[in-house]
Amino acid sequence: MEISQETAEAIIRQAIELAYQIIPSILYAILFYFIGRFIIIRVLKGLRNYLNKREDSPTLGEFVYSFSKVVFYITLFVGVATIIGIPISSFLAIFGAAGLAIGLALQGSLSNFAGGLLILAFKPFRVGDVIVGQGHMGTISKIQILYTHLITFDNREVIIPNGNLANSDIINMSTQETRRTEITVGVAYGTNIKQAKEIILNILVNDPRVLVEPEPFVALNNFGDSSLDLVIRAWANASDLWPVYFDTMESINIEFEKNNIEIPFPQRVMHQLKQKKLS
Repeated sequence: MEISQETAEAIIRQAIELAYQIIPSILYAILFYFIGRFIIIRVLKGLRNYLNKREDSPTLGEFVYSFSKVVFYITLFVGVATIIGIPISSFLAIFGAAGLAIGLALQGSLSNFAGGLLILAFKPFRVGDVIVGQGHMGTISKIQILYTHLITFDNREVIIPNGNLANSDIINMSTQETRRTEITVGVAYGTNIKQAKEIILNILVNDPRVLVEPEPFVALNNFGDSSLDLVIRAWANASDLWPVYFDTMESINIEFEKNNIEIPFPQRVMHQLKQKKLS
């Protein structure tokens, strides 16, 4: 099939007109891309320098940097496509459908992701803090965007999903400089309570780790089945809490033995009733 000269000339004219329409858009798109890329590189460099100065949360800083980079380059790509003439509504439809599909497929991960953002932003705990969360007690070793790593006191690593952790109660034992230890000690009925209290208070007063203010406190707390229960409360620096607790328990036992104060064990008193013989 041969093309006539008039048809060929018409095709050439249309091609030239189309080139006049497309080439400026392509040139503008290329110029927009390089200028935008230059600006993005400069902004990301400044953002990186700023985040590197914030040493309190390196994980959050890395996420903010990566997220910003993705957003900037997607915006640049959409701008270039719009200049060329591709409708932006097409991109919105594609991104919307992809986001919906990803969201449905990764519901649990997105929950952990959101929980990680909340933890990194509001900082209910930091690396090195001792916490109780999700039934585990230990030291925070790592905070990631999806999971938090906790090392228990017997050196086991517990990996907790951030979604669960962010939506549950957390006890942080490292935020306060001082803490109160509480001990309950039972003594036998008939014990001189005043003497027992003086012995315990003397132990606490002579321990330099026990704070003077608030002052140590000892009082009769309960009439138990087998003992009179004394409650002991003393304040110490957070780092000294458990040494004070264990040393005080040991010292009380030693001093009670010296002063013949009995720490009773559970016991029952039985009464035997004799029946009278019928005459």
